[in-house]
Amino acid sequence: MAASNKNDVKKPNIFVRMGRKLKETFSELKRVTWPTFPKVLKATGVVLVVVLAFLVVVTGINFFLQWLLDLITGIGA
Repeated sequence: MAASNKNDVKKPNIFVRMGRKLKETFSELKRVTWPTFPKVLKATGVVLVVVLAFLVVVTGINFFLQWLLDLITGIGA
């Protein structure tokens, strides 16, 4: 009884599979179009501006809520 099952076909060992995956990864990285340095600087500037804007908004809300809490509880008096 020579029934063929899925275990008859051995998969390659771990090092062969890792080598193939590494080769595929480097092959894919060669096709990536990397941004130019001015684009990177511009994107970084946009991120910093947005983070600072959120910082100002959240800090303002925090101070307002603290003032409201002090007003309600009378701690500031």
